[in-house]
Amino acid sequence: MMKKFLLLISLLCIFTQLGYAQNSTLKTYQKGDWKAVTKPYTGQAVVIHFWGVTCAPCAKEMPQWGRFVAQNKNAKVIFIQVDDVSPDSASKMMSSSGLARVDAYTLASPFDDALRYEIDPRWRGETPLTLLIDKNGKVIRKTGTMDFDKLKQWYFVSA
Repeated sequence: MMKKFLLLISLLCIFTQLGYAQNSTLKTYQKGDWKAVTKPYTGQAVVIHFWGVTCAPCAKEMPQWGRFVAQNKNAKVIFIQVDDVSPDSASKMMSSSGLARVDAYTLASPFDDALRYEIDPRWRGETPLTLLIDKNGKVIRKTGTMDFDKLKQWYFVSA
């Protein structure tokens, strides 16, 4: 009986810590952060994916991103959640998609024109949006869901 009680307490502690770990990987993003987020990847191929919890295509696509990241461990992918939901909602979706340990951000302030313009002057706020930045800094803009076979090919050529 005591062993079962200790096992139950141990499992409860593990699940509680996992919950905190999921929230701790989601950093805040605000206007002016673009250069700080992208600078560590200068000279490397990096993908920056903008998504939303309330975006149906994003919700459908996130598990595919999770599989892509798991299968391509050297791929550098940053996720920025842009809709007006709680960080917990974003964290839960990231976690359920297998993305609990990736480089991820959520907005600290409302998603406005100045923030979008800083990232891409042509962006009107539609999601999903993915920016593929090669090692020379050339940016390819992809609106809508990702073709992951093409993304894998892009990494092979661009990294």
